[in-house]
Amino acid sequence: MNQLDTAAAEVLMASRALLGVIARSVAPVLDRVTVPQFRVLVLLSTSDGPVRSGDLAAALGVHPSTFTRNADRLVTAGWVRRTENPDNRRETFIELTAAGAELVEQVTVHRRREIRSILARIEPAERDLVLEAMKVFARAAGEPHVRDLLALGV
Repeated sequence: MNQLDTAAAEVLMASRALLGVIARSVAPVLDRVTVPQFRVLVLLSTSDGPVRSGDLAAALGVHPSTFTRNADRLVTAGWVRRTENPDNRRETFIELTAAGAELVEQVTVHRRREIRSILARIEPAERDLVLEAMKVFARAAGEPHVRDLLALGV
């Protein structure tokens, strides 16, 4: 195996570890929200306010009617609220409620706590190397497209 293949194998192993962290952080809320619904909540939590329903459907790569059914369930559960655009009654906005924001925060805190625990088990000098390597890797990989993350709900 050449150096690049060895590096790829090591990064693959690290990615499985991170995927485990992600899965463990979202698992406690899956009795209340599905993975695709949680993805909607995450998208809304990073927006600057209400988002047009059609824009969310496009960001998720789903048909608007499919998204509407998903949004109905989120509204019923109290995670989001739906409002009409006063300038265009055919246009609907979706925004995160305090309960929805709290759910996203709960998962994020769990995830951050577990990552912090893992980092604490690494010697400081090695931790600096890990952090630098993660920055370089993230820069090279770029920001993932939303549709690439849909299956995972991250």
